Amino acid sequence: MALDIFIPYWGDTDYMTQAVQSVLAQTHSDWRLTVVDDAYPSDEVRRYVEGIDDARITYIRKDTNEGITENFRTCVSLATQDLLVVMGSDDLLMPNYVEVALHAHDAFPHAWIIQPGVQVIDETGKAAAPLADVVKQRLVKPRGTKARVLSGEALAASLLHGDWLYWPSLVFRTDQIRNYEFRDGFPVIQDLALVLDMVLGGAELLVEPDICFEYRRHTSSASAAKLVDGSRFEGEREYFDLAERLCEAMGWRKAARAARLRLTSRAHAILFVPGSLRQGVNGPLGTLLRHAFGK
Repeated sequence: MALDIFIPYWGDTDYMTQAVQSVLAQTHSDWRLTVVDDAYPSDEVRRYVEGIDDARITYIRKDTNEGITENFRTCVSLATQDLLVVMGSDDLLMPNYVEVALHAHDAFPHAWIIQPGVQVIDETGKAAAPLADVVKQRLVKPRGTKARVLSGEALAASLLHGDWLYWPSLVFRTDQIRNYEFRDGFPVIQDLALVLDMVLGGAELLVEPDICFEYRRHTSSASAAKLVDGSRFEGEREYFDLAERLCEAMGWRKAARAARLRLTSRAHAILFVPGSLRQGVNGPLGTLLRHAFGK
C-alpha cells in the first residue's frame, strides 16, 4: 500500500519545488505524488516536475483556474491508494512522514483521519511559534504524549472551541473522505467544515505524536490576507452558525454550545482590533467587533 500525496499548486515556485523535494527525500518509498496545477500563469513548475525521472510522480495542469476548493475535490477524485494527503505547495514533509503515516494506519486502521506531529516554520524555513500556533498546540489541542483516538461529540466540541488541526498534514482514508463533499462558500474554513462533517458521520481521528510535517506560516498566505481585511471572520461566523445547527440536529448540545461560543475565533478577531483602529473608518473594525462580541 502506498500513500497518495497530492499538491494542489498555485503560488510561489521556489516553495513548490521545495515541497516536491521533500517528497523525494522520504525514507519510505511507498508513495505516489500528483501535482495538480490550477492553471498558474507560468510553466516553471511543469518543466521542473516533468524533468524528474521518477515514475511515481504525475503532473496535471488544468485548462482554467478553478480555485482551491475545486482543486481539493480534484485531488480526492484522483486518488488510487487507500490513504491520501493533500499538502500545501508551500509546506514540507519531513523525511519520516510517509513512514509515520503508514505505520499509524497499520496500528489504527479504523481511524478515518490521522493528525501527525507538526512543526511550524516561517517564510525562511526556520522553526517558529506564532501566538496562534502556541494556542493551538499548547492550550486547545487535547493533551497527551501517546497516540490516541478521538471521536464523537467530544472531538467535535474540541475542534469547535479551537481548530487545532493542520489540514495539509492530515492523512485520510480514501474510502471515507470520498463520502463527503467540500462545502462551497467557506474557502478559508473549508478544512474544518469537511472534518466536522466526517466527525458527525462517525469518523475516528488518530492523534499521532511523532513530528513529521513542517507547516509554513507566513503573512502572504490567503488566510493571512483575509485576516487583515476581516473577511475571514465573516466566513467563520457563517460557518459556526451552520455548525451549531448541525450539532443540535445530532443532539450534541456541548458541541453546539462550542460552535455558538467560538471562543478562540472570537479571541483571534480581538487581536486585530488595534490595527483596525489605526486604519480609521476604512478599516474592518465593524466586522471584527461583530465577530468578537456578536451572537
